[in-house]
Amino acid sequence: MTVRIATWNINSVTARLPKLLEWLESAQPDVLCLQELKCAADAFPAEAVAELGYASAAHGDGRWNGVALLSRIGLEDVVRDLPGQPGYLAEDALLPVVEPRAVAATCGPVRVWSVYVPNGREVGHAHYRYKLEWMAALRDAVRQDAAGERPFAVLGDFNVAPTDEDVYDLAAFEGLTHVTAPERDTLAALREAGLQDVVPRALKYDRPYTFWDYRALAFPKNRGMRIDLTYANKPFADAVTDTYVDREARKGKGTSDHAPVVVDLDL
Repeated sequence: MTVRIATWNINSVTARLPKLLEWLESAQPDVLCLQELKCAADAFPAEAVAELGYASAAHGDGRWNGVALLSRIGLEDVVRDLPGQPGYLAEDALLPVVEPRAVAATCGPVRVWSVYVPNGREVGHAHYRYKLEWMAALRDAVRQDAAGERPFAVLGDFNVAPTDEDVYDLAAFEGLTHVTAPERDTLAALREAGLQDVVPRALKYDRPYTFWDYRALAFPKNRGMRIDLTYANKPFADAVTDTYVDREARKGKGTSDHAPVVVDLDL
C-alpha cells in the first residue's frame, strides 16, 4: 500500500482555501496535516475538502493557532490536545489558556499527530518557557506510539531548526529563538523517545528549507529555514520511499510563507 502524507502551515485556511484545494487536487496526498488555521473549528471548510474526498478533524479557536487533519484513507480515534498539555499564561491573564495546537488520528495503517509548536517569541520570554514546556508534553505524549509496531509520526511546524545547516545564515539568528540549544534539546528528547527526523531530499538548493519570510525577497533569495518537520518511529521511517519540500506551492501571490512537506510511504 502506497501512502502519501504531507504537512503544511497554511497561514490561514480561509485566506488560502483556493490554494489548498488546488494543491490537494495536484499533489493528491492521502493525509494532510495543517497548522495555523486561524479559524474556529466550526468555521473550517470541511464541506469544501469533503468534495475532494477528504474527511477532516479541525481544532481551532479562531485566533492565530489551530490545527487539522485531512484524510481520504480513514480518520479514526481522533484526539485533540496533548495529554497534560500546558497552557500559556499571558502577562495580563489570570489563568493559562490551553491553545489548539495538536490533533491526532489513525489514518488507515498510520497514526499521526499534526502539531503547531509555540513560536517562543523571544529568549527568556514567558512564551519561550511555554514552548519548552509544550515540547516536554509532546515527548511524553508520543512515547507509547513511538515504541509501537504501527507506523507513527508527528508532523507539523515545530518552530525549531534542528541544525545550523537548517537556516540560511546562522549569524542572522544570533540571540534569537528557533536555533537555541534548549529548543534543539527538545528535538533530541523526541529522538530519545523513539522518533527520528525524516529529512526531505534537496531539490533546487542544497538544503530543503520549508519557511521563507514574506519580507526582503527571502523566498527568491532562498533565505529560509527548515522548521516544518516529520518525526517518525522506525516502522514509519523504514517505509519512506521519498520525501521533499514542494517549493512550487510557495511561489506566486497569496501563498503561505511555508511550503508543504511531502512524505511517501510503501506499507
